[in-house]
Amino acid sequence: MTMIRTEIAADTPARERLLDRAFGRKRHRKTSERLREGRLPSEGLAFTAVDENGKLLGTIRLWDVLAGSAGHALLLGPLAVDCKAQGQGIGAALMRHAIAEARLRGHRAIILVGDQPYYTRFGFTPGAVADLHLPGPVERRRFLGLELEPGALDGAEGLVAGCGRLEATERQAA
Repeated sequence: MTMIRTEIAADTPARERLLDRAFGRKRHRKTSERLREGRLPSEGLAFTAVDENGKLLGTIRLWDVLAGSAGHALLLGPLAVDCKAQGQGIGAALMRHAIAEARLRGHRAIILVGDQPYYTRFGFTPGAVADLHLPGPVERRRFLGLELEPGALDGAEGLVAGCGRLEATERQAA
C-alpha cells in the first residue's frame, strides 16, 4: 500500500539518495536547479510517496517562479520514483496529487523541464511556454507548461526566474 503525504524533514536523506540515483550527481548542474537553488519548495507543495513501513518510494516538489510576463507560476521537479517501485503508477499518482493541490491553493500555472511523452498525458504542452526562456541551457522540446487556470500562460514571454521562500541559511546571511 502506497501513501502520498506532505514531505517531512525526516524524508530528506532518503529523498536526496533517491534523486542521486535517479538523476546522478550532476543533477545539481541542471538549469532547473538554478531556479531552486537556495529556496524552499512552494508552501505545502512538496510530497513523498511511502510504503506501509514509511520507506520513501517517490518524491515530487513544486517551486515558486516568476514566468516572465505571466507572473507567478510553479516549477515542477524533480519527480522521481525508486527503481524498485517503478511501473506501479506512483509517479502518476504523485503528479495528479501535486497538480490537484496546486490548483486547490490557487496557483495558475506549472512549468517543467522533462520527458514530453510522459508529461503530456497530464496536460503539459511545449506551446504553453513557447516564448518563455530559462536562465541556462535546456532542450526546448523538454520545456513544458500546464495552465491550471485557462489563459494563465497566454502570451507569456520572457525569462523564468526563481522566487519564493529562501532556505534558512540564505535568510540568515541576508
